[in-house]
Amino acid sequence: MIETSATAEELGTFIDASPSPFHVCATVAGHLDSAGYTRLHENHEWASATGRNYVIRGGSIIAWDAGDGNAFRIVGGHTDSPNLRLKQHPDRTSAGIGMVALEPYGGAWLNSWLDRDLGLSGRLARRVGAGVEHVLVHVTEPVIRVPQLAIHLSEDRKGVSLDPQRHVDGLWSVRDSGPGILEWVASYAGIDPGALLGWELMTHDVTPSRLIGADDDLLSAPRLDNQGTCYAGLRALLDGAPSVHTRVLALFDHEEVGSGSERGAASDFLSTVIERIVLARGGSRADFLQAMAASVCVSGDMAHATHPNYPDRHEPSHRITINGGPVLKVNQNLRYASDAIGEAVFAVACDTAGVPMQRYTHRADLPCGSTIGPITAARTGLSTIDVGAPQLAMHSARELMGADDVPMYSAALQAFLSGG
Repeated sequence: MIETSATAEELGTFIDASPSPFHVCATVAGHLDSAGYTRLHENHEWASATGRNYVIRGGSIIAWDAGDGNAFRIVGGHTDSPNLRLKQHPDRTSAGIGMVALEPYGGAWLNSWLDRDLGLSGRLARRVGAGVEHVLVHVTEPVIRVPQLAIHLSEDRKGVSLDPQRHVDGLWSVRDSGPGILEWVASYAGIDPGALLGWELMTHDVTPSRLIGADDDLLSAPRLDNQGTCYAGLRALLDGAPSVHTRVLALFDHEEVGSGSERGAASDFLSTVIERIVLARGGSRADFLQAMAASVCVSGDMAHATHPNYPDRHEPSHRITINGGPVLKVNQNLRYASDAIGEAVFAVACDTAGVPMQRYTHRADLPCGSTIGPITAARTGLSTIDVGAPQLAMHSARELMGADDVPMYSAALQAFLSGG
């Protein structure tokens, strides 16, 4: 297998430091800074975009190691994960209990968020003089909990059907007065609550990631979808040798809600950055269009491993095994972007990396999820392949993957970026 520094333990450390998309970008940027990458800013002139650079737009980040050729090899992924997020007027009281009004983000598997110790993270916007700046906040202590209804109070003792409007608000205080949750978070972050102008705050499970199983061969962690790809792609970029291609890592926010934002995969972020790279090294608009036609993107997202308790929910003859290697994802109705040419590109990358490749197809009688792949392909015209690493409990507050799949996934992405 291609040498890689990616490990399951380090993925767990990455995840624990990155409870929100903004923290993912900060964590990735910290690794890039240590590796000698330079941060550029979109509102500044790029005198040169050669060498190793990165740019951040909100909860999205694009990093690149410029090659001498005109083509780009891109690993794409997303920084966001399903969770519960604060509403604009989050303070409420019910049955004499101080509550936090929460709203599901993305396809959160709601029952998995019950009876967990939850922290808060995200970013705050505050007034500074005549301007505004944002501050990251990461509350690591458990401050919110969404309690389950006691079984004795359910009508049939089989549980309740959760209403996202009424049943997922969080308990955070038993006092009748005092500061609201926003004032409390602002003070926690060292901000004058009176200067707080806006916020994007979300809950996260505060239980640390850890290896489990008889042989420590499983990683139990939140947000594996899709920080497993963020980490594997980062290590692939940093561990790989320079290539004739410009090697790119593009991680987007808002995939879980359709990517339709200024920083999502449906935006101009990726194509704008690529065009500016081409122009900064003396190329023309025609050179940019030629570069796009010659480039390839791997859309990395996690993949469904075959669930041992529900094997009937999977397509027969398409068993996906934990610790079985990276997964190529194909869907005839274009929920994934892979085609025959792309399949061959990733198969060659896995062969070069010395890792097995698995092939996933969703059951035809079940609705299939999607990724940034089809969106990126349609938005940019890039040849795109959908891949991932196998996991269980996707969209749960706590997910599970194989420890050996982490280095295998990263090695395959590294081989792809290098042109293998």
